[in-house]
Amino acid sequence: MPEQVAPLWALAALPLLGGFAFAAAALDGILTPGGAGGGHGILRPAGEAARLLRQGRRRLLKADRLLWRIGVSGLVLAAVLMVAVVPLGSAVLLDLDVGVVWFNAMDVAVWAFVWLAGWGANSALSLVGGYRFLALSLAYELPLMFAIATPAVAASSLNVAAIGAAQEGLWYGVWMPVAFIIYLAAVVAFSVSGPFSAPLGTDIAGGVRAELSGVDRLMFQAGQYALLAAGAAFSVPMFLGGGAGPLLPGWAWTLVKTAVVLAALVWARRRIPALRPDKFMEVGWLVLLPAALVQLFIVAAIVVGRG
Repeated sequence: MPEQVAPLWALAALPLLGGFAFAAAALDGILTPGGAGGGHGILRPAGEAARLLRQGRRRLLKADRLLWRIGVSGLVLAAVLMVAVVPLGSAVLLDLDVGVVWFNAMDVAVWAFVWLAGWGANSALSLVGGYRFLALSLAYELPLMFAIATPAVAASSLNVAAIGAAQEGLWYGVWMPVAFIIYLAAVVAFSVSGPFSAPLGTDIAGGVRAELSGVDRLMFQAGQYALLAAGAAFSVPMFLGGGAGPLLPGWAWTLVKTAVVLAALVWARRRIPALRPDKFMEVGWLVLLPAALVQLFIVAAIVVGRG
Protein backbone atom coordinates (compact mmCIF):
# COMPACT_ATOMS: atom_id res chain seq x y z
CA MET A 1 0.00 0.00 0.00
CA PRO A 2 1.30 3.50 -0.79
CA GLU A 3 2.42 5.77 2.03
CA GLN A 4 1.12 9.30 2.47
CA VAL A 5 3.85 11.80 1.68
CA ALA A 6 4.54 15.20 3.19
CA PRO A 7 2.31 18.07 1.98
CA LEU A 8 5.37 19.68 0.37
CA TRP A 9 5.20 16.99 -2.33
CA ALA A 10 1.96 18.57 -3.50
CA LEU A 11 4.12 21.21 -5.16
CA ALA A 12 5.67 18.48 -7.29
CA ALA A 13 2.24 17.15 -8.24
CA LEU A 14 1.19 20.47 -9.76
CA PRO A 15 3.74 20.44 -12.63
CA LEU A 16 2.87 16.80 -13.31
CA LEU A 17 -0.84 17.57 -13.64
CA GLY A 18 0.01 20.69 -15.63
CA GLY A 19 2.15 18.63 -17.99
CA PHE A 20 -0.71 16.23 -18.69
CA ALA A 21 -3.10 19.16 -19.20
CA PHE A 22 -0.63 20.77 -21.63
CA ALA A 23 -0.23 17.47 -23.49
CA ALA A 24 -4.02 17.15 -23.79
CA ALA A 25 -4.26 20.69 -25.17
CA ALA A 26 -1.42 19.96 -27.61
CA LEU A 27 -3.12 16.81 -28.87
CA ASP A 28 -6.35 18.77 -29.15
CA GLY A 29 -4.47 21.28 -31.28
CA ILE A 30 -3.16 18.54 -33.54
CA LEU A 31 -6.69 17.21 -34.03
CA THR A 32 -8.13 20.69 -34.66
CA PRO A 33 -8.44 21.30 -38.43
CA GLY A 34 -6.97 24.50 -39.77
CA GLY A 35 -5.18 25.38 -36.56
CA ALA A 36 -8.11 27.33 -35.17
CA GLY A 37 -7.72 28.85 -31.75
CA GLY A 38 -4.32 30.50 -31.50
CA GLY A 39 -1.71 28.41 -33.28
CA HIS A 40 -1.71 24.88 -34.56
CA GLY A 41 -0.51 21.44 -33.57
CA ILE A 42 1.69 21.08 -30.54
CA LEU A 43 2.21 24.86 -30.40
CA ARG A 44 -1.49 25.59 -29.98
CA PRO A 45 -1.61 25.72 -26.13
CA ALA A 46 1.46 27.97 -25.98
CA GLY A 47 0.09 30.27 -28.68
CA GLU A 48 -3.32 30.42 -27.04
CA ALA A 49 -1.80 31.16 -23.62
CA ALA A 50 0.36 33.94 -25.05
CA ARG A 51 -2.64 35.46 -26.82
CA LEU A 52 -4.84 35.43 -23.72
CA LEU A 53 -2.13 36.77 -21.43
CA ARG A 54 -1.91 39.84 -23.67
CA GLN A 55 -5.61 40.49 -23.27
CA GLY A 56 -7.07 42.50 -20.46
CA ARG A 57 -9.71 41.17 -18.07
CA ARG A 58 -13.24 42.02 -19.08
CA ARG A 59 -15.10 44.09 -16.49
CA LEU A 60 -18.89 44.02 -16.47
CA LEU A 61 -21.39 46.28 -14.77
CA LYS A 62 -22.54 44.88 -11.40
CA ALA A 63 -20.67 41.62 -11.88
CA ASP A 64 -19.94 39.71 -8.67
CA ARG A 65 -16.20 39.62 -9.20
CA LEU A 66 -15.40 37.47 -6.17
CA LEU A 67 -17.79 34.67 -7.13
CA TRP A 68 -16.79 35.03 -10.77
CA ARG A 69 -13.10 34.59 -9.97
CA ILE A 70 -13.83 31.66 -7.61
CA GLY A 71 -15.77 29.89 -10.33
CA VAL A 72 -13.15 30.51 -13.01
CA SER A 73 -10.16 29.38 -10.95
CA GLY A 74 -12.00 26.63 -9.07
CA LEU A 75 -11.74 24.09 -11.90
CA VAL A 76 -7.96 23.86 -11.53
CA LEU A 77 -8.32 23.52 -7.75
CA ALA A 78 -10.86 20.71 -8.15
CA ALA A 79 -8.54 18.85 -10.54
CA VAL A 80 -5.62 19.11 -8.10
CA LEU A 81 -7.74 17.80 -5.23
CA MET A 82 -8.96 14.92 -7.41
CA VAL A 83 -5.44 13.63 -8.13
CA ALA A 84 -4.46 14.02 -4.48
CA VAL A 85 -5.93 10.57 -3.76
CA VAL A 86 -4.38 8.86 -6.80
CA PRO A 87 -1.36 6.73 -5.77
CA LEU A 88 1.82 7.21 -7.77
CA GLY A 89 3.95 4.17 -7.13
CA SER A 90 4.64 3.95 -3.40
CA ALA A 91 3.41 7.46 -2.60
CA VAL A 92 0.08 9.27 -2.38
CA LEU A 93 -0.71 12.80 -1.26
CA LEU A 94 -3.90 11.90 0.63
CA ASP A 95 -4.27 8.28 1.69
CA LEU A 96 -7.94 8.55 2.61
CA ASP A 97 -10.08 5.58 3.59
CA VAL A 98 -12.88 7.29 1.67
CA GLY A 99 -10.87 8.34 -1.38
CA VAL A 100 -13.67 7.38 -3.78
CA VAL A 101 -16.10 9.63 -1.89
CA TRP A 102 -13.49 12.42 -1.94
CA PHE A 103 -13.23 12.23 -5.73
CA ASN A 104 -16.98 12.33 -6.09
CA ALA A 105 -17.17 15.34 -3.78
CA MET A 106 -14.66 17.19 -5.96
CA ASP A 107 -16.77 16.36 -9.01
CA VAL A 108 -19.82 17.89 -7.31
CA ALA A 109 -17.71 20.96 -6.48
CA VAL A 110 -17.16 21.38 -10.22
CA TRP A 111 -20.94 21.93 -10.50
CA ALA A 112 -20.64 24.93 -8.21
CA PHE A 113 -17.55 26.35 -9.89
CA VAL A 114 -19.00 26.23 -13.42
CA TRP A 115 -22.30 27.67 -12.26
CA LEU A 116 -20.53 30.46 -10.36
CA ALA A 117 -18.53 31.28 -13.49
CA GLY A 118 -21.84 31.79 -15.26
CA TRP A 119 -23.65 33.54 -12.41
CA GLY A 120 -20.89 35.90 -11.30
CA ALA A 121 -20.52 37.57 -14.70
CA ASN A 122 -24.00 39.14 -14.42
CA SER A 123 -24.64 38.20 -18.04
CA ALA A 124 -27.71 36.39 -19.40
CA LEU A 125 -25.75 34.22 -21.84
CA SER A 126 -23.23 33.15 -19.19
CA LEU A 127 -26.04 32.28 -16.80
CA VAL A 128 -27.82 30.19 -19.45
CA GLY A 129 -24.56 28.28 -19.94
CA GLY A 130 -24.29 27.69 -16.20
CA TYR A 131 -27.80 26.28 -15.99
CA ARG A 132 -27.16 24.10 -19.02
CA PHE A 133 -24.22 22.56 -17.18
CA LEU A 134 -26.40 21.87 -14.15
CA ALA A 135 -28.86 20.07 -16.41
CA LEU A 136 -26.08 17.88 -17.80
CA SER A 137 -24.71 17.29 -14.31
CA LEU A 138 -28.01 15.98 -13.01
CA ALA A 139 -28.02 13.44 -15.83
CA TYR A 140 -24.46 12.12 -15.44
CA GLU A 141 -23.90 12.37 -11.69
CA LEU A 142 -25.97 9.40 -10.49
CA PRO A 143 -24.59 7.05 -13.18
CA LEU A 144 -21.10 8.25 -12.26
CA MET A 145 -21.69 7.59 -8.56
CA PHE A 146 -22.78 4.02 -9.22
CA ALA A 147 -19.97 3.53 -11.75
CA ILE A 148 -17.22 4.38 -9.25
CA ALA A 149 -19.03 2.49 -6.50
CA THR A 150 -18.77 -0.70 -8.58
CA PRO A 151 -14.99 -1.22 -8.24
CA ALA A 152 -15.25 -0.14 -4.60
CA VAL A 153 -17.76 -2.95 -3.99
CA ALA A 154 -15.52 -5.43 -5.82
CA ALA A 155 -12.52 -4.46 -3.67
CA SER A 156 -14.60 -4.06 -0.48
CA SER A 157 -12.92 -0.70 0.10
CA LEU A 158 -13.32 3.00 -0.64
CA ASN A 159 -9.55 3.51 -0.49
CA VAL A 160 -8.25 4.21 -4.00
CA ALA A 161 -4.92 2.45 -3.46
CA ALA A 162 -6.68 -0.64 -2.07
CA ILE A 163 -8.92 -0.79 -5.13
CA GLY A 164 -5.89 -0.66 -7.42
CA ALA A 165 -4.11 -3.37 -5.43
CA ALA A 166 -7.17 -5.65 -5.54
CA GLN A 167 -7.00 -6.02 -9.33
CA GLU A 168 -4.63 -8.95 -9.49
CA GLY A 169 -4.83 -10.90 -12.72
CA LEU A 170 -7.84 -9.06 -14.20
CA TRP A 171 -8.44 -5.33 -14.38
CA TYR A 172 -11.83 -4.08 -13.29
CA GLY A 173 -12.21 -2.26 -16.61
CA VAL A 174 -12.33 -5.67 -18.30
CA TRP A 175 -15.00 -7.39 -16.21
CA MET A 176 -17.07 -4.30 -15.46
CA PRO A 177 -16.91 -2.49 -18.83
CA VAL A 178 -20.26 -0.71 -18.46
CA ALA A 179 -19.08 1.09 -15.32
CA PHE A 180 -15.79 1.96 -17.03
CA ILE A 181 -17.47 3.44 -20.10
CA ILE A 182 -19.94 5.43 -18.01
CA TYR A 183 -17.07 6.75 -15.90
CA LEU A 184 -15.13 7.90 -18.99
CA ALA A 185 -18.23 9.63 -20.37
CA ALA A 186 -18.67 11.43 -17.04
CA VAL A 187 -15.05 12.61 -17.13
CA VAL A 188 -15.67 14.26 -20.51
CA ALA A 189 -18.89 15.73 -19.10
CA PHE A 190 -17.42 17.35 -15.98
CA SER A 191 -14.56 18.79 -18.06
CA VAL A 192 -17.28 20.64 -20.06
CA SER A 193 -16.03 19.45 -23.43
CA GLY A 194 -16.77 17.31 -26.47
CA PRO A 195 -20.37 16.10 -26.70
CA PHE A 196 -21.08 17.82 -23.38
CA SER A 197 -20.03 21.30 -24.53
CA ALA A 198 -23.59 22.69 -24.72
CA PRO A 199 -22.83 25.07 -21.79
CA LEU A 200 -20.23 26.66 -24.11
CA GLY A 201 -22.45 26.54 -27.21
CA THR A 202 -22.14 29.02 -30.07
CA ASP A 203 -25.89 29.60 -29.89
CA ILE A 204 -25.34 31.38 -26.58
CA ALA A 205 -22.12 33.11 -27.67
CA GLY A 206 -19.91 30.79 -25.68
CA GLY A 207 -22.17 30.44 -22.67
CA VAL A 208 -20.18 30.20 -19.45
CA ARG A 209 -17.11 31.56 -21.25
CA ALA A 210 -19.01 34.31 -23.08
CA GLU A 211 -17.68 37.12 -20.87
CA LEU A 212 -14.28 35.63 -20.07
CA SER A 213 -11.13 37.13 -21.51
CA GLY A 214 -7.45 37.35 -20.71
CA VAL A 215 -6.17 35.40 -17.73
CA ASP A 216 -9.70 34.45 -16.65
CA ARG A 217 -10.41 32.65 -19.91
CA LEU A 218 -6.97 31.02 -19.75
CA MET A 219 -7.65 29.73 -16.22
CA PHE A 220 -11.03 28.31 -17.23
CA GLN A 221 -9.64 26.52 -20.28
CA ALA A 222 -6.68 25.21 -18.29
CA GLY A 223 -9.15 23.91 -15.72
CA GLN A 224 -11.03 22.01 -18.41
CA TYR A 225 -7.89 20.18 -19.54
CA ALA A 226 -6.76 19.66 -15.94
CA LEU A 227 -10.08 18.01 -15.09
CA LEU A 228 -9.74 15.75 -18.13
CA ALA A 229 -6.24 14.75 -16.99
CA ALA A 230 -7.38 14.22 -13.39
CA GLY A 231 -10.22 11.99 -14.54
CA ALA A 232 -7.81 9.94 -16.67
CA ALA A 233 -5.44 9.55 -13.71
CA PHE A 234 -8.22 8.43 -11.37
CA SER A 235 -9.33 5.75 -13.84
CA VAL A 236 -5.95 4.00 -13.53
CA PRO A 237 -6.30 2.70 -9.94
CA MET A 238 -10.08 2.31 -10.28
CA PHE A 239 -10.28 0.30 -13.49
CA LEU A 240 -6.80 -0.35 -14.95
CA GLY A 241 -4.89 -2.11 -12.17
CA GLY A 242 -3.09 0.93 -10.79
CA GLY A 243 0.68 0.74 -11.18
CA ALA A 244 0.71 -3.00 -11.94
CA GLY A 245 2.69 -4.00 -15.03
CA PRO A 246 5.88 -5.70 -16.21
CA LEU A 247 9.40 -4.24 -16.36
CA LEU A 248 8.55 -0.62 -15.43
CA PRO A 249 8.13 0.60 -11.83
CA GLY A 250 4.64 1.27 -10.51
CA TRP A 251 4.81 5.04 -10.82
CA ALA A 252 5.86 4.76 -14.48
CA TRP A 253 2.96 2.43 -15.30
CA THR A 254 0.56 4.87 -13.65
CA LEU A 255 1.84 7.69 -15.85
CA VAL A 256 1.77 5.56 -19.01
CA LYS A 257 -1.80 4.38 -18.41
CA THR A 258 -2.90 7.93 -17.60
CA ALA A 259 -1.39 9.19 -20.84
CA VAL A 260 -3.13 6.49 -22.89
CA VAL A 261 -6.55 7.14 -21.31
CA LEU A 262 -6.10 10.90 -21.67
CA ALA A 263 -5.20 10.58 -25.35
CA ALA A 264 -8.24 8.37 -25.93
CA LEU A 265 -10.52 10.90 -24.22
CA VAL A 266 -9.18 13.82 -26.25
CA TRP A 267 -9.56 11.84 -29.47
CA ALA A 268 -13.04 10.53 -28.65
CA ARG A 269 -14.50 13.88 -27.65
CA ARG A 270 -13.54 15.20 -31.09
CA ARG A 271 -15.48 12.41 -32.81
CA ILE A 272 -18.84 12.76 -31.03
CA PRO A 273 -21.16 15.70 -31.79
CA ALA A 274 -22.46 17.93 -29.03
CA LEU A 275 -25.58 16.66 -27.25
CA ARG A 276 -28.59 18.75 -26.32
CA PRO A 277 -28.94 18.81 -22.52
CA ASP A 278 -32.57 17.64 -22.65
CA LYS A 279 -31.69 14.69 -24.91
CA PHE A 280 -28.75 13.69 -22.75
CA MET A 281 -30.91 13.90 -19.62
CA GLU A 282 -33.29 11.42 -21.23
CA VAL A 283 -30.40 9.07 -22.05
CA GLY A 284 -28.82 9.55 -18.63
CA TRP A 285 -31.94 8.71 -16.65
CA LEU A 286 -33.39 5.99 -18.90
CA VAL A 287 -30.24 4.26 -20.17
CA LEU A 288 -27.07 5.09 -18.25
CA LEU A 289 -28.53 4.96 -14.74
CA PRO A 290 -30.23 1.55 -15.17
CA ALA A 291 -27.11 0.20 -16.90
CA ALA A 292 -24.88 1.39 -14.04
CA LEU A 293 -27.23 -0.16 -11.47
CA VAL A 294 -27.33 -3.50 -13.29
CA GLN A 295 -23.53 -3.52 -13.49
CA LEU A 296 -23.29 -2.76 -9.78
CA PHE A 297 -25.77 -5.50 -8.85
CA ILE A 298 -23.92 -8.08 -10.97
CA VAL A 299 -20.61 -7.24 -9.34
CA ALA A 300 -22.18 -7.26 -5.86
CA ALA A 301 -23.69 -10.68 -6.53
CA ILE A 302 -20.32 -12.05 -7.63
CA VAL A 303 -18.60 -10.62 -4.55
CA VAL A 304 -21.24 -12.11 -2.24
CA GLY A 305 -20.97 -15.44 -4.02
CA ARG A 306 -17.20 -15.50 -3.57
CA GLY A 307 -17.41 -14.38 0.04
